[in-house]
Amino acid sequence: MAQNIGLRRAILFVGVANLSYFFVEFWVARQINSISLFADSIDFLEDAAVNFLILIALGWPAKIRAFVGMFLSGVLLIPAVALVWAVWQKFATPTPPEPWLLSGTGLGALVVNLVCAFVIAQYRHHEGSLVKAAFLSARNDALANIAIIGAGLVTLLWLSGWPDLIVGIGILIMNLDAAQAIWKAARDEHTLAEP
Repeated sequence: MAQNIGLRRAILFVGVANLSYFFVEFWVARQINSISLFADSIDFLEDAAVNFLILIALGWPAKIRAFVGMFLSGVLLIPAVALVWAVWQKFATPTPPEPWLLSGTGLGALVVNLVCAFVIAQYRHHEGSLVKAAFLSARNDALANIAIIGAGLVTLLWLSGWPDLIVGIGILIMNLDAAQAIWKAARDEHTLAEP
C-alpha cells in the first residue's frame, strides 16, 4: 500500500513537472522558431497527459490497465503529427533559431526530464505498461534534450536551421520507438491478464 502511495505521488509530480515545462518550452519555441523545441514542448504536454491518465488508471484491474497502455501508445504519436506539419513548413526556409536560447531551454528540459526519470525509475517495473510508459517518456525526452543542446551548439558554429530540423526529426523517431515498446508491453500485460 505504501508503495502505491509513493507511486501515485511520483506520477503526480512527473505530470505537473511536464505540464509546467511545456509552457516554458512552447513559448521559447514560438519566439525563436525552433522545430526541435516545438516538438519537445508538444512531447511535454503529451507526457503530462500520459501521467495524469496513468494516475487515474493505477487502481484498475490489469486487463483494463493493458487497454489504457495500448491507448497511451497511440497518444505518444500525437507529437509526430504536429512535428510533420512544422517540419514541412521549415524545409522550405530552414532559418536557424537563436542558438543560446535553444541550448539553454534544452538544458532546462534536460534537468526536468532527468529529475522525472529519477523519480519514476524505482517504479518502472511496477504496474506493467502504464508506469513503463512514464519511464520511457522521461528517458527518451532526456536523450532528446541532449540532442537539442547539441543542435544549439552546432548552430553557434554553423549558422543554419538544419541542426534544429534534424533533431526535430530525431524526436519524432524516438516517439515512434517508445510507442511501439509501450504497445508491446501493454499487449503482453493483456495476454497475462487473460483467464
